[in-house]
Amino acid sequence: MRLFFALWPDEPAAEKLAALAAELAVLAGGRPVPRQKIHLTLAFLGDVEESALATAMRAPDALEATPFEVVLDQVGSFRGARVAWAGCAEPSPALAGLQAGLAQRLHALGFALDDRPYAAHVTLARKVRRAVGRRPAEPIAWRATELALVRSELGKGSYTTLAGWKLGWLGPGPSPRLRRPG
Repeated sequence: MRLFFALWPDEPAAEKLAALAAELAVLAGGRPVPRQKIHLTLAFLGDVEESALATAMRAPDALEATPFEVVLDQVGSFRGARVAWAGCAEPSPALAGLQAGLAQRLHALGFALDDRPYAAHVTLARKVRRAVGRRPAEPIAWRATELALVRSELGKGSYTTLAGWKLGWLGPGPSPRLRRPG
């Protein structure tokens, strides 16, 4: 199964991002990402065995994080991946700290993550044919309050949130606010 940790925008930000996705798709000649799939990935685990799910769910244990504002204030594209995105010109210390702490925990638990430096962004258009030059954009912001572990359903094009952790806990140990669907 393909797993990733992410932050989901609140409804007003998701609507603004969906509108921007439509604009970027036209500009770049691609397909907009549907509103319900718009998220900010913190760590992509890739394909993992079902048996590794319980280990992945331990990664947020002992992380210290409080709710913070995510501000996306630039747009651009990644040519190799053929995607257009909205991103942070300067990620907040809270966002950078949460991502770095999560990556460190995942490495300690044996997960191999991408070696490239983390670039906080939200993919808004896929299969783009024309590059979008990096430039400032009208800021879109939301308050991040929950970290989610998500499964990407290849072939179905859907995401399933497997677990969520409310930001604001202080370690050590699992968050007492751990939420699992069902």
